[in-house]
Amino acid sequence: MKTINIKGKEYVTVNERLIYFRTNKKYEDWQIHEDVISVDSEGGIFKVTICDHNGVVRAQAHAQEDRNSSYINKTSFLENGFTSALGRALGYLGIGVDASIASADEVDMAIKKQELPEKISLAIGDGNWNKVITYVQSNKSQGTTKLMKALRTKYVIPRDVEKEINSAIS
Repeated sequence: MKTINIKGKEYVTVNERLIYFRTNKKYEDWQIHEDVISVDSEGGIFKVTICDHNGVVRAQAHAQEDRNSSYINKTSFLENGFTSALGRALGYLGIGVDASIASADEVDMAIKKQELPEKISLAIGDGNWNKVITYVQSNKSQGTTKLMKALRTKYVIPRDVEKEINSAIS
């Protein structure tokens, strides 16, 4: 299986694990089941169960994804959660496990989360609100998309707050 190097260690991606699982005769007629354990406005917990041809559970794994942990998770945290859980479940079967159960995708995301500063939740009228509005008004020429991207590096911005910021830009 192909690997990618992350900080000096080789990791197998989830897609490589899945290709191996789907093409290996040993796993013929095995099934993958996905379940949502919980989901809310912040994120979710996902479970993947792998059963053999007789329906016997052979591996099961969970993953948690936070909606605000990355730009991609804003719209795709559900898909990422299932992919992470699948990578772990396949790892529990021994697929793609040389140095770690964690897949390349999980390791990469964990490193990115460690490198990101803690974001501040922004609310209308709180202590950061005036700073944000002043910043927005003095940088209107950058355009809405660029301004919102810059603000999201530091703040978690709920929809109602985003609407107010957009009003201040126009």
